[in-house]
Amino acid sequence: MSNDNGNMSMPMPMPMPAPPSSYNNQSPTSMHDMAMMQMSFFWGKDVVVLFSGWPGYGRLGMYILALAVVFLLAVAAEIFSVAPSMKPRGIHPAAGAAIHAAVYTVRMALAYFVMLSVMSFNVGVFLAAVAGHAAGHFAVKYRSLAAVSREVDS
Repeated sequence: MSNDNGNMSMPMPMPMPAPPSSYNNQSPTSMHDMAMMQMSFFWGKDVVVLFSGWPGYGRLGMYILALAVVFLLAVAAEIFSVAPSMKPRGIHPAAGAAIHAAVYTVRMALAYFVMLSVMSFNVGVFLAAVAGHAAGHFAVKYRSLAAVSREVDS
């Protein structure tokens, strides 16, 4: 590179940020630390889930609450994955489509919340999300199979 005088000069080296491994189990101390995003799975209760500062650093009870919230969001996403059954008689097609669209909107919002939670890369959050999806899927299938079983027995 040359400067205005035509002399050759070496570019100035840029300072490198601290490696992500130094961030894993420490609370943020600066805006730079807060802006770093975890890019590999890690264990621990010091995590940010969905909202800045939540569940908070070093607070086990709030971490457990965050896991419960992620679990319930995943269960709800699975429950809303079943389209509401409506009889075509007596309901306007636009009203039926609006109901289906509203249920779909709620389902997608829940699914995105779960996805964003998992993007914290915390193993506990990931396991809570997977367990919630499994429990929700079980509940939906159990209800469906129980209804079929009642119809067969009748």
